[in-house]
Amino acid sequence: MTLIEIDRVLRQLRLSGLADTLNTRIMQAQAAQQPFVETLAALLQDELDRRRTSQTERCYKRSGLDERPTLVDFDWQFNPKLPRAACFELHTLKFVAEGANALIVGKPGTGKSHTAKAVAYQATLQGLHVRYVEADTALAQYALASTQEQADLVKSWSEPDLLVLDDLFLARRIPEAAAELLQAVVHRRYKLRRSIAITSNRVVTDWGKYLKDVTMATTILDRLMHRCSMLEFEGKSYRLKEAAKRLAISTEPA
Repeated sequence: MTLIEIDRVLRQLRLSGLADTLNTRIMQAQAAQQPFVETLAALLQDELDRRRTSQTERCYKRSGLDERPTLVDFDWQFNPKLPRAACFELHTLKFVAEGANALIVGKPGTGKSHTAKAVAYQATLQGLHVRYVEADTALAQYALASTQEQADLVKSWSEPDLLVLDDLFLARRIPEAAAELLQAVVHRRYKLRRSIAITSNRVVTDWGKYLKDVTMATTILDRLMHRCSMLEFEGKSYRLKEAAKRLAISTEPA
């Protein structure tokens, strides 16, 4: 069997990672007089690496994320009082393995969304099923959806290993039907021990007001907080900092 024929067979077997590096590995083996077993091991590792890369890319594409943030590229010095250690603890994804939750609350622009997205992105790199949504937008769409679309949304929010609801109660109010969705999803994920990460500018004591139902808010918080890491973000706004920087640049004399 020629190399061309071997390449064709490998691709038929969906071993494209192995096929892509076959010629290179053969030349390396001949040059170094490498034993067959070592060459085979290297080829199998090439295939494994390709599959891992493909899997993580699929996980990212279905997550709903539109960027790949990390905690390393975050400016921690701007707000030194942020709970840095707790953020990096979330980044280990131990809370996801334990079926626990994360609630990140605090002032606008302090990095809550960045942290939640960084955790979500890290989860996709680990091959986990992640769903990231901008909470208020998705909840408003749910209220206008058909019965079947609502059922599909409940399912899509219940199945992932990690559900991220970003900027919950940004608009202060959510539709009644959407509030019921939130309660149903939290309850279902609590029973399944699947993790939720929520960011919000609103203190939890006001959630009853935004839901227009104190009992419902208590039920939701009871399940969220049972196994939960709560992080409070205080300090100056990064967005205002960047806006001021852009303004300073635009007003500089030519």
